[in-house]
Amino acid sequence: MIDIKRPILSQIKEMVKDIPGWSPIDQLYTLFTICHLTADLEGDIVEIGSWCGRSALVLGAAAKLLGNTKVYCIDLFPEKTDWKQNQDGSYSMNVVIENENYSAYHQQTVWQEPFEKDIAPLYQEKQGILEIFMESVANNQLDSWVIPYKGNSANFIKSIDNNFKCKLVFIDGDHSYGAVCQDISNMDRYLVEGGWICFDDAFSYYDGVNRAIEDKIIVNNNAYELCQQMTRKFFIARKKKANKKLEN
Repeated sequence: MIDIKRPILSQIKEMVKDIPGWSPIDQLYTLFTICHLTADLEGDIVEIGSWCGRSALVLGAAAKLLGNTKVYCIDLFPEKTDWKQNQDGSYSMNVVIENENYSAYHQQTVWQEPFEKDIAPLYQEKQGILEIFMESVANNQLDSWVIPYKGNSANFIKSIDNNFKCKLVFIDGDHSYGAVCQDISNMDRYLVEGGWICFDDAFSYYDGVNRAIEDKIIVNNNAYELCQQMTRKFFIARKKKANKKLEN
């Protein structure tokens, strides 16, 4: 439960201190702040790439304060047997969902050292990432606000109706150029005017993320404004409102 009289930065640190993941505190704080800027907008929040729930908890806490807002967390939520080691020692994964195969980390694989240090230990006590995610959400009493979806953004949009709206999209899934472009394309149609689109690992080490943002999709797209790198690897942009003239 968020205490409105205590600094939110301190509360975010406490909330995620035991949650595995790589989202730094300054990014999580910025994400929480952006959520507050959506208070007067219609729609829910969509996160693509949730892992164990580090950023999902922050989004969920913000949604709880906003009131009638849900956070849909899209992830493949791999189990231990879904990971395979490549010939160069790095790792990729293949997840089967309802008899469909979903591959990830093939163009941009997970290096052996971080996999063995940060990922492999997660499976020592739990069967899969979804179990860890759900436990994190429950421990923070956010079950009513945070809703996991096992799949990708293409599956997700097939499960919702045409009236679905989102006011914030946080993209942190497969970092390959094609996957990021697809996530943007899938969610852009549901992002309301004035809504925010956010990216993890932007302009840091992942060329696919950088190219997707720059290739006339966000930065050079007249439908977006206030494009800005906010922290070391966190980029945001706002969808223009109808009363703002779009330049040719």
